[in-house]
Amino acid sequence: MRAAPRTVVLDNEAIQALVDVAHHHHRRVLAAVEATAARNLRRAGTVQLVVPTAVRVEAGWDRRARQSAAINRLRASDSPLDRPAADRAADVVTALGVSVADAHLGSLLATTPGPHTVLTSDEADVRRISGHIGTPVTVFLV
Repeated sequence: MRAAPRTVVLDNEAIQALVDVAHHHHRRVLAAVEATAARNLRRAGTVQLVVPTAVRVEAGWDRRARQSAAINRLRASDSPLDRPAADRAADVVTALGVSVADAHLGSLLATTPGPHTVLTSDEADVRRISGHIGTPVTVFLV
């Protein structure tokens, strides 16, 4: 049996699905995020919903935009690409040749409390990153 996640990370397609109600994975991703919110109600906010800012940019999520009102209500925390995160992400890019957004996701996984669940459509890259940084993840396919 898997342990309940402490950190749920949104990847690019998960964000796109949440922003666009017509997206073919909207309901699936929304259900996963709602389950996270319900777990937080039962456990006094022990699960953190996070999005790396590089992923947010890649997905085109501008928190100021009117069409972002619904996704903003999810209260996902931004994980900034500051100097230490950028250094860790640069290591991931150099080692694996992944995108900046994927590398930032890896940096986030390496520095946040687990267990981790990543909502993504790119299981292969998330698993490669997880192996490289030595942090196990549960992948929730979008």
